[in-house]
Amino acid sequence: MEKVIVEQLGPVRVITINRPERMNALDDEANAKMIEAFADFDADPEARVAVVTGAGDKAFCAGADLVDFSLQNATVPAPEFRMNYIDGIGFGGITRNYYGTKPIVAAVNGFAISGGLEIAVAADIRLCSDTAKFGFQDVRWGFHCSDGGSIRLPLIVGHGNAMEMLLSGDLVDAEHALRIGLVTEICPTGELRDRAIAYAEKLATRAPLAQRFAKDYVTRSIGMYMDEALRMEVRSFYDLAHSADMQEGVTAFKERRTPQFSGK
Repeated sequence: MEKVIVEQLGPVRVITINRPERMNALDDEANAKMIEAFADFDADPEARVAVVTGAGDKAFCAGADLVDFSLQNATVPAPEFRMNYIDGIGFGGITRNYYGTKPIVAAVNGFAISGGLEIAVAADIRLCSDTAKFGFQDVRWGFHCSDGGSIRLPLIVGHGNAMEMLLSGDLVDAEHALRIGLVTEICPTGELRDRAIAYAEKLATRAPLAQRFAKDYVTRSIGMYMDEALRMEVRSFYDLAHSADMQEGVTAFKERRTPQFSGK
């Protein structure tokens, strides 16, 4: 059985963690497949938007499968651990050293725990089922986030809400996640996949260069001084002004028609 399933549905690439018997926890093989899947997504010009989700209705991803995952050797001060993990791409293919600029939508179908939640917060937009549960439970077992969870979560939900989750290890439900801005929409469990794909299809109708520029400067502006970030934003805008997509968008607006973007 494939541990990661990749489907191309028009412009949408659906990447599904397929280990429902393990709550879609990632072992080394599944993690390597996720890295490969997102690398292929970035390289394929026909794939405009990715949807990442988990198989079944119980879990999006329960994090690392600690029975098999190499993180069990994290306490060993071996040089190869630093080379393979600390300096590597990270968990789930998108949490560290990942520089893709295409939109990624997380469809959180059930539990998103620890590393699974780190994958979700590394996505750009999160939709969830009405049975979804979110939590960084690492502190219950003596460790903390290692793949961007404690860095990205405060940017999404604010300092106070993030610290409550990070320091308690408690799970929060879908309604709480919506209230604090962790997700943008709650769907009935049986409708989540279709809704996430429809949402991704909508994103795929937008100008790809504009999306890539926006994602790039938003990501790189984190931690910058405001003046520096504003200069980067306006430079990006003027670079985009020379694109065929921007000319097409302005022309289509004047002609009151739907623009046909080429990504150039």
